[in-house]
Amino acid sequence: MAGKIPATIITGFLGAGKTTLVRHVIANADGRRIALIVNEFGDIGVDGELLSDCGDAACGGDDVIELANGCICCTVADEFIPTMQALLARDPRPDHIIIETSGLALPQPLVRAFNWPQIRAGVNIDGIVTLVDAPALAGGRFASDEKRVNVQRQRDDMLDHETPLGELFEDQLVCADLVVINKTDLLQGPEVERVEDQVRHHMRAGTRIVRASMAKVDVAVLLGMNMESQDDLEGRQSHHERDHDGDLHEHDDFDSFSLELPPAPSRDALLASIEKAIIEHDILRLKGFAAISGTPARLVIQAVGPRINSWFDREWAGDEKAATSLVVIGQSPLDKQAIAGIFGPGGVS
Repeated sequence: MAGKIPATIITGFLGAGKTTLVRHVIANADGRRIALIVNEFGDIGVDGELLSDCGDAACGGDDVIELANGCICCTVADEFIPTMQALLARDPRPDHIIIETSGLALPQPLVRAFNWPQIRAGVNIDGIVTLVDAPALAGGRFASDEKRVNVQRQRDDMLDHETPLGELFEDQLVCADLVVINKTDLLQGPEVERVEDQVRHHMRAGTRIVRASMAKVDVAVLLGMNMESQDDLEGRQSHHERDHDGDLHEHDDFDSFSLELPPAPSRDALLASIEKAIIEHDILRLKGFAAISGTPARLVIQAVGPRINSWFDREWAGDEKAATSLVVIGQSPLDKQAIAGIFGPGGVS
């Protein structure tokens, strides 16, 4: 992984201590230059302001970047990738990137985003850390203030408001490389052990647990794990993925189908057709690979609503058929034939 910047993802429900943990890491960075991405919503600016005002040279105000959207995976194309590219272009580049998630969106799609070509070439997931509020869990709750957590969920239209908090909690645990059980100083020994037993029930084999008070964990434990988590996705699947054969975010009221098309006459013509289809048929997501006549490289397409991102990732392999294959996703029912007609002759599957 020489030359790649290590990144640590930190997740956990409101009140678990994420921001306190990040401030602790920055204050004990041991010379590392830290860049921080805060993916929060609700009281916009609060976490970013707290962290940029920490007064530590390891992470100045310009190193704190806030993505004010609760679901980082839904804005990969137009927010997360440009942010990461900007960090990679800095001189000097950061020594480590920390991403503090909202804790309410699934962590799994963010992990997969690190396999996008623009990110994979320069950044590696060092580890995924999940914080647990020990007193809350001991009291039969997933957060110290579950009402406030649910209020935050309702403020963000990109989150699945119906998913039980318990499932989100389990999804955070199963995705983690390290679980920090925080605020253990507020419990008696047997209570902490019961919390650990409950947490272990949802963890993958080999995931480590550390106890903490005030989110103080040795930075040598948090940074430098070298887990390469984006290459180790087996067993990290969320409830939704396990229930829907690995697909994320799509629910029963959504429809999807595939388009198999010949090479497009030009990139601009293809993107114009995609834009037309999205506008006329209220398509939520469109993704896939495309062949462009006279071009030896494969074009990657990623669209979320009206936002379309495309780039050439590699040349077509010798045994590959240069063709366009797109997946179209929207609210059911989708008019498959009408959408396919926008792209001209082709097949719907």
